[in-house]
Amino acid sequence: MAIAFAREGADVAIAYYTEHDDARQTATWVEKAGRKTLLLPGDVADRAHCVDLIARTVETLGGIDILVNNAGHQKSIDRLEDIEEEEWDRTFRTNIYSMFFLSQAAVAHMAAGSTIINTTSINATSPSPHLLAYATTKGAIANFTVGLGDMLAARGIRVNAVAPGPIWTPLIPATMPPEHIKEFGRNTPMGRAGQPAEVAPAYVFLASDESSYITAAIIPVTGGRPML
Repeated sequence: MAIAFAREGADVAIAYYTEHDDARQTATWVEKAGRKTLLLPGDVADRAHCVDLIARTVETLGGIDILVNNAGHQKSIDRLEDIEEEEWDRTFRTNIYSMFFLSQAAVAHMAAGSTIINTTSINATSPSPHLLAYATTKGAIANFTVGLGDMLAARGIRVNAVAPGPIWTPLIPATMPPEHIKEFGRNTPMGRAGQPAEVAPAYVFLASDESSYITAAIIPVTGGRPML
């Protein structure tokens, strides 16, 4: 996604947790596209860090026109009794609290024409039982997107979301048991999981002038699984 934005002319601030090698590699590709990049490690579950992320982005890159909220935490747990309160809190703070923190901080610096793009999921309407906490946050993100889109429309700031289906990211092998990984993506009409490069264009579209009359909307990138 960062590479796709850079190739369309954007300077990119990349917030990440602890994946330093991946971040540096991504920054290299952004710079090969002729754009500036800013690497911002840390935990977006923390409000103070989110406020600092926006402040450093504005200071270094000269402003903020596009905010992509994409941080995600999930853990596969089959029994309700086995979901600890700490895990529930961690999932919500990473997946939905961070969106509120970052959006609130960013809007103070956004002019009309700016855009916020959230990441929800097919799990918002078709939740996987073993991902109860994660799926619940994705439903909240969908609602947050619509409500915030309506709230900010009069200020000329659009808010939309992308809803990926099964996509091969490092989150999948890191958090899913082997039996789920083996079947990952086979429940789509296309019969396979998608790749990150197949999701990125939806974000670029929602940030472009071509989507100027779209707000409070969710674009599914799900391999054919419906979101109704």
